[in-house]
Amino acid sequence: MTGYMGKVLMVNLSDATFQEQEIADSIYEKYLSGAGLGGFILYNHIPADADPLGPDNMLGFVSGLLTGTGSLFTGRWMVMGKSPLTGGYGEANCGGNFSPAIKRCGFDAIFFKGISEKPVYLYIKNGRPELKDASHLWGKDAIETEEILIAELKKKSKPRVACIGAAGEKMSCISGVSNDRGRMAARSGLGAVMGSKKLKAVVLDGKKKITPHNRKKINELSKKCNKWVQFQPRLLSGNGFRILGALLRLLPFQTAMDGMLWKCMLRKWGTIASNQYSVEIGDSPIKNWGGSNLDFKKDQSHAINPDKIIESEVSKYRCFSCPLGCGGICKGKFPNGETHKPEYESIMALSGLCLNDNMESVFQMNDRLNRAGMDTISAGGTIAFAIECYEMGILTKEDTGGLELKWGDPDVIMALLDKMIAREGIGDILADGVKKASEKIGKSSEKYAVHAGGQELPMHDSRFDPGFALHYAVEANPGRHTIGSQLYYEMYRLWKKDKSLPRPRLIYRKKSKYKITENKAVEAAACSKFMNILNCAGGCVFGAQIGVDRVPFFEWLNAATGWDKTPEEYLEIGDRLQSMKQAFNLKHGIDPQSVRPHTRAVGHPPQTEGANKNRSVDIDGMIEEYWRHFNWDPAIGKPPEEKI
Repeated sequence: MTGYMGKVLMVNLSDATFQEQEIADSIYEKYLSGAGLGGFILYNHIPADADPLGPDNMLGFVSGLLTGTGSLFTGRWMVMGKSPLTGGYGEANCGGNFSPAIKRCGFDAIFFKGISEKPVYLYIKNGRPELKDASHLWGKDAIETEEILIAELKKKSKPRVACIGAAGEKMSCISGVSNDRGRMAARSGLGAVMGSKKLKAVVLDGKKKITPHNRKKINELSKKCNKWVQFQPRLLSGNGFRILGALLRLLPFQTAMDGMLWKCMLRKWGTIASNQYSVEIGDSPIKNWGGSNLDFKKDQSHAINPDKIIESEVSKYRCFSCPLGCGGICKGKFPNGETHKPEYESIMALSGLCLNDNMESVFQMNDRLNRAGMDTISAGGTIAFAIECYEMGILTKEDTGGLELKWGDPDVIMALLDKMIAREGIGDILADGVKKASEKIGKSSEKYAVHAGGQELPMHDSRFDPGFALHYAVEANPGRHTIGSQLYYEMYRLWKKDKSLPRPRLIYRKKSKYKITENKAVEAAACSKFMNILNCAGGCVFGAQIGVDRVPFFEWLNAATGWDKTPEEYLEIGDRLQSMKQAFNLKHGIDPQSVRPHTRAVGHPPQTEGANKNRSVDIDGMIEEYWRHFNWDPAIGKPPEEKI
């Protein structure tokens, strides 16, 4: 009784064979489960010269150590492999109800290698795996595929399905993996890996019990945690938060963020709570990162007012073991009448980043991308890049197949999305993201290709919070917003559990965010270490942002496993995993010095107007301090041999 299942399943698609591997307790103690166990397997099994879309790459579906133990906010799963988008370590995190299904089949992870001769899907029923023909599913969108498989295979219980759509089948390097009718493991382009292997879906239907060491203790901890989650005072309206953001923008100082406020916003609206607030305060990149809040004024941002968006919400959506319910199901003009509520990232990538103020079109685009299995962040970033290239004369009507690319034109954006999903015309070039597109287009188009290490940047402006810039650069899977920032460190409240960590000042001057200090490096490293632990546990970043003194991930881990580790010891495991992921990238030829966010994202040169006026980030200095804290070579970012 340890919370983990003790086994992984290895599937060879080339010869349709299966191998169950038992994992020693000592491995779990060093790497935990989830992303830690997955990263350990990837590092040791993928050869350095492996083509991300070739037979030597591995694709893993991993559950979390805490999933199914009775803990809260622990229903996340991850898909992992060598990324075709960045060429290095790739992982994509997802909610829904797929994570417990992996463990109920008796495994902590399922890994695939090789390439099938024809389309197949993996079906596991009561622990028995088989590969079944998926020819009738090839060409179906992700939601259609899920519906067909459930109808074909549902007996007494409902199977859980993770699958790809057209983007994955066509090996778009910005494609992801879908479950629960459009919940996406979207980043890193791992849907393309699944497509390259001719693996259409993974279908799981198991009944294995998940047995933690001390379920009574877990339940006690969960009850206390839920009291924090259910606390819900009255809040400002959506427009009220827009006004608040505009006022806070004018102040020379700011206060440390308590995650309870963010929790209350999430419970009311979901991630869309910060739509207009983030535009006003400078957190949302506008117009391909070249604009500002002045380019997306209140009459335009009114279209993304969260109060307006939830008018179409008919029910809350909760991932497995979530007491919060930040998701939503919306009714509208969609193929089957309903769709998942678009998230903040999706909305801003398809609206502010492209100057599109037509929210109905954003709903339609989000649904289209979910069905195709394409990352909304990367898709929006790629379209913004294409529009600016057209504006600068780099792309012409001849290149675009007659489309006149204009900022804010929803019909043009939708048409480009359709071309990208179909890999038709200019869409074939854009379907692999901005870095690969700019390499094909040439003509100095890289000036407008906003990414870090090949991955399009998310919708949090690193000129507003330099911590985002640092994590966009230093994480082995770059360009991710779900790891850390100065704001996130404030909300995680890790100093409450590890007394050696610095406690943020309650009020501080905004200018101080841009100074390089040892404390900031310690805080950023703590974010990386902690998120490694969270991704091993199957934990949700929104739960973590309520604060680890309120959402007891460390205590749940001890209760689930029977260990007696301190928070400091868990963070040491996070340190080991960070070095392992860095070593993976070095093994696969990634030069850490070459991974930097686009110059616009770090204010080089600084903007001359708007919320982030005159702000720039010393990214090289921040990276050097971060590497030094991990005891990596501060000049090249290489961990010492004893840490690998």
